[in-house]
Amino acid sequence: MSDRPTQTRAAGGEEPVVFIVEDDPSFRDALIRLFRTVGLRTQAFGSAAELLQNKLPNVPGCLVLDVRLPGLSGLDIQSELAKADIQTPIIFMTGHGDIPMSVRAMKAGAVDFLTKPFRDQDMLDAVVAAIERDRQRRGREREVMALVTSGLMNKQVAGQVGLSEITVKIHRGNVMRKMNAKTLADLVRMAEALEISRPRQ
Repeated sequence: MSDRPTQTRAAGGEEPVVFIVEDDPSFRDALIRLFRTVGLRTQAFGSAAELLQNKLPNVPGCLVLDVRLPGLSGLDIQSELAKADIQTPIIFMTGHGDIPMSVRAMKAGAVDFLTKPFRDQDMLDAVVAAIERDRQRRGREREVMALVTSGLMNKQVAGQVGLSEITVKIHRGNVMRKMNAKTLADLVRMAEALEISRPRQ
């Protein structure tokens, strides 16, 4: 596929964004209004193609995704995001959900699977939980970056932050890809430029 989702680097603030992909304009607008009532910023798209053609801001957030869309389905989008190593948490919604579909979505890492019509509060609860999950992941990646660039080995980082060595390697790999760092030396220079340093004991 030529269209591959991408993320731009975060600039300035870390205000979270809820990305909405829903082909029904009235339902899409209702979701935008719902999220704005609790002060959440939104970016809305009418199809998978619209989403995939845009650069998503690299800030905490989540994706509220209709399963059935014209062209690519919501499950196809989930697969494309995984291939592009974009780990934005996904909340699926559908008016035609079935058990195999929801199982497939959850196995692939979806946060929630809501069947229309759903209660506004259920959607808000799912979105708040998803954004918090994304914040924690991003915070952990930043922490790993600080420790790795201070000279610690993966095993030492794992011991310090209470993760397995494999999980540290995954976070380290994610940071290298997102920062476009080819070597550890590149990452060290970037950490210095961003003033990311190892927390003092």
